[in-house]
Amino acid sequence: MGSVYFVRHGQTVWNVENKICGATDIELTELGHQQAVETGKRILAEGIKADEILYSPLIRAAETARHISEVTGIPARMEPRLKEQNFGKWESTPRDGEDFKRAKRDFCCRYEGGESMLHLAQRIYNLLDELRAESDEKTYILVAHNGIARVVQSYFYEMTNEEYADFGVRNCAVLKYDFTGKKD
Repeated sequence: MGSVYFVRHGQTVWNVENKICGATDIELTELGHQQAVETGKRILAEGIKADEILYSPLIRAAETARHISEVTGIPARMEPRLKEQNFGKWESTPRDGEDFKRAKRDFCCRYEGGESMLHLAQRIYNLLDELRAESDEKTYILVAHNGIARVVQSYFYEMTNEEYADFGVRNCAVLKYDFTGKKD
């Protein structure tokens, strides 16, 4: 069994403004574009080998993947299941708001027009199961979002509800997950 890599998209204006992006299509900042190019260079420098980049359809992840692909030569294609969670009424509100922090601990809540954590986990776990089945032959880099990072982390590691709700990665972080240690 092989590995899968996860990269969070580059910086957006709403990241700078501490707002929840969710499924809202927010562009990268100039720094976000630079971060993506630097991530591609880091992937090359670290000798990370991948067969394909799968990316979220949202522009911030698509642009990040494009930059990484251009630098590394790794082909990229859009994977709709990597779209960020729709946080409904919370989108564009402060990321560190106390009401939102409490709401994130309710896995069945659809955030008044959004998507529950359970629905999100279903689509990401299904994708990861498919990638796991191919992991002896192919290695992927997933370019997506902080909410997706939480689900990926929970697929590979035990987490409490609080750890899950609090988990996050910085823009353009590169995480490696090994399917060999994955427990069924």
